[in-house]
Amino acid sequence: MVISKAQYIISNTDWKKCPNPEMPEYAFIGRSNVGKSSLINMLSNHSNLAKISSNPGKTRTINHFLINENWYLVDLPGYGFARASHKERMKWEKMIQDYLCNRPNLISVFLLIDSRLVPQKVDLNFMIQLGEWEIPFVLLFTKADKIKARITQIHISNFLNQLKKNWEELPDYFITSTISKIGRIAVLDYISKCNTKFTAQ
Repeated sequence: MVISKAQYIISNTDWKKCPNPEMPEYAFIGRSNVGKSSLINMLSNHSNLAKISSNPGKTRTINHFLINENWYLVDLPGYGFARASHKERMKWEKMIQDYLCNRPNLISVFLLIDSRLVPQKVDLNFMIQLGEWEIPFVLLFTKADKIKARITQIHISNFLNQLKKNWEELPDYFITSTISKIGRIAVLDYISKCNTKFTAQ
């Protein structure tokens, strides 16, 4: 897939105010500081589409971007942001749940995992939550350029082995790097195939 156009559409805190659900939609979410904004910019080939901040927890709304005028990329707030108040975290969690469980054109959630780390409980718990909500998801292992490829593979294997304890079928996954653009073509090809299925319905 060639990205010829990417544009910001709207930000809000209410799923009912999202754009009309007439086109396929893909939501990106992950633990705070996992590199979500950088990855979105890399995939869209636009350096400033999603705002990058050195401070975790900057994304606090549901942000819609229209790609090639035929599908939506959605930037969701990160989870596990400990520096926010309990009340604020609960508000974000409800906003995210309402969106994920009610958006009819949501094809898949891209769940970002930091490839440099051993399996994190907060990521595993969020995956279990997605399963309970029956939301399809794909794993994106980020920051693969930050450590040696051998270590990346060990961490991913450990993560997948952890999943096997609770999951009969493992989700698809991609290894990504915003520096070398590893995984960009594979992720966009995956989205392209899903778009084709959506339009064929």
